[in-house]
Amino acid sequence: MPGIDKLPIEETLEDSPQTRSLLGVFEEDAAAMSSYFSQLFKAMQRIYDAQNELSAATHLTSKLLKDYEKQRFPLGGDDEVMSSTLQQFAKVIDELSSCHAVLSTQLADAMMFPITQFKERDLREILILKEVFQIASDDHDTAINRYSRLSKRKENEKVKNEVMEDVYTSRKKQHETIMHYFASLNMLQYKKKIALLEPLLGYMQAQISFFKLGSENLTQQWEDFLTNIGTSVQNVRREMDSDAEAMDQTIQDLKEASDPLYMPDPDPNMVPVNRNLTRKAGYLNTRNKTGLVSSSWDRQYFFTQGGNLMSQSRGDVAGGLVMDIDNCSVMAVDCEDRRFCFQITAFDGKKAAILQAESRKDCEEWIATINNISKRIYLSENPEEIAARVNQSALEAVTPSPSFQQRHESFRPSTQGRAKAARSGSQCSVGSESPALSSLSLDSLVAPDTPIQFDIISPVSEEHTSQAKSGQGRRTNPFGESGGPQSEESEDSILHQLFIVRFLGSMEVKATESSDVIYETMRQILAARAIHNIFRMTESHLLVTCECLKLIDPQTQVTRLRFSLSSVVLCASHQENKRLFGFVLQTAGGRVDGRPVTVCYVFESNNDGEKICDSVGLAKQIALHSEMDRKASQKQRELDKAKEKQQEELHKQKQIEKDLEEQSRLIAASSRPNQPAADGQILVLSNSQSEDSDVGDEGQKKGESEA
Repeated sequence: MPGIDKLPIEETLEDSPQTRSLLGVFEEDAAAMSSYFSQLFKAMQRIYDAQNELSAATHLTSKLLKDYEKQRFPLGGDDEVMSSTLQQFAKVIDELSSCHAVLSTQLADAMMFPITQFKERDLREILILKEVFQIASDDHDTAINRYSRLSKRKENEKVKNEVMEDVYTSRKKQHETIMHYFASLNMLQYKKKIALLEPLLGYMQAQISFFKLGSENLTQQWEDFLTNIGTSVQNVRREMDSDAEAMDQTIQDLKEASDPLYMPDPDPNMVPVNRNLTRKAGYLNTRNKTGLVSSSWDRQYFFTQGGNLMSQSRGDVAGGLVMDIDNCSVMAVDCEDRRFCFQITAFDGKKAAILQAESRKDCEEWIATINNISKRIYLSENPEEIAARVNQSALEAVTPSPSFQQRHESFRPSTQGRAKAARSGSQCSVGSESPALSSLSLDSLVAPDTPIQFDIISPVSEEHTSQAKSGQGRRTNPFGESGGPQSEESEDSILHQLFIVRFLGSMEVKATESSDVIYETMRQILAARAIHNIFRMTESHLLVTCECLKLIDPQTQVTRLRFSLSSVVLCASHQENKRLFGFVLQTAGGRVDGRPVTVCYVFESNNDGEKICDSVGLAKQIALHSEMDRKASQKQRELDKAKEKQQEELHKQKQIEKDLEEQSRLIAASSRPNQPAADGQILVLSNSQSEDSDVGDEGQKKGESEA
């Protein structure tokens, strides 16, 4: 026979929506089975009742045949042959009545008893276990909700212990109940086959025994078939017994192994945090806003699928998308009166979700997993190994070098690294190719004892004060950028790219020809943060346009800093930790020792730093081409204007020549004497012609005097 479908008892503790969906399939099968067996029971009950009726009717027929001779018929009552014949029929029918009685007994034992036992015992047991499991599940949800509402402040230890004991008891009860429920549903698949085959086998054997006296050949044909059916039934029974023993052993093993997991907040020493995960699933509480200041918490099953965060409620067939967590940011937050909360912000900053984990370990694992997914590590072949290597590199990136020589060697780029830096990091540099690091002194890159700025001072708090003190003039913030009002960029800018970045620090530098100055600035800032235990970073939105770079507050949308794109002279990303990048710009704060002041800014991004450098380089290229196009169009307009002016001068000159020719013609006509015409008429000039001639004479005299 084909294999038996089973519920996975090992997944009962997790109690995922997938397991619940599979359980729903088995429960639906049990309901369909109950309906079908009710109809089958009614049909077999009719067979049994009919057989009893047939046996009683046969016995009654035999009795009536025996009583024939006692009847008083008016005609033919003394027919001895008929009476003797009927007595023989009565004897045969009486034997058949005895056979029918035996058949009824066999049907009651072999057909009705198995199906009645399956219907009244096995199916009823499934219904009872279903009700018990539902009660245990509701008690567990109530205990979890009560535990989730525990205050993170100093609470009553007695209440906390009672709540945790309630969670432990309800979870253990639910786990044991669902394991027995699953085992019963699995056994029901075997019992279904047995309950179908045993009554039919008993029915057929009873019928064959009934017809065996006069149907030897028919009996021989059915015996082989029934023997095979009987063998199959015995095999199924033996397999059921073996599987029942294995499931009992599995339940005992899971009880022992799952006992520490019943506690909602296990000891981290016993269950360490795994920070190299790229997939995770489990129940979380999500906050939903119900008003301007009010909110509610719902418990749902969350799981990661590729670069997406999904959620699924109980009873749902499939999960729904919560948000895209590629290039997102995640951090632990303090939320109302809840513990173990963290916030996920989408890459564009427009969508955020606040979730609550069940324990500190679960919260840290969710944060680490989402961080690994945001770096697209899940797309590689060995994501967990790469995640471990990236986390180790991130720890080493903030470790200060113990000596100058180690610092010098750790930041000496290799040939491949130099080629890659020339391709990605230095593509927006306006200088020439950087020389080898060995020919540069680190002191020539960054001046010793240079102060480091670790935070961004927003100009909003100082705006009104500066305006009150002076109605004109522009305030200069510590970064050298003007804090006064800036002109708005055109809305039709070709390039608008937004990145989520965190400011690490900035400091003044000397050299601007090599990307090594950015690497050295990164090293000094990260080392200073590690030494002074500075881990807080200001998150901003970096907007890259064809005119400038802007740092925008994600909450208030206020521009914190604005850098003109023409002042950016160098941009590069870290060679190992690709999420670190920096750029060097010439500030507008004046000159020091005859050279412009240059400052290097270092950031950490959710995206690849090379992408941001590519975006800045693309913006500079677009700005360069736009400037070239503007100059070309301006030059073309000047040429068109000169050509148009030349055409106007030429037109005026032609008009003057035409006027002079007309005047000459009129003067010549007026200077000729009046001669008679051929027909005797005299040519007389009109008044207008005389006036024109006078004007022509005066013009000619005026022209001669001027000449």
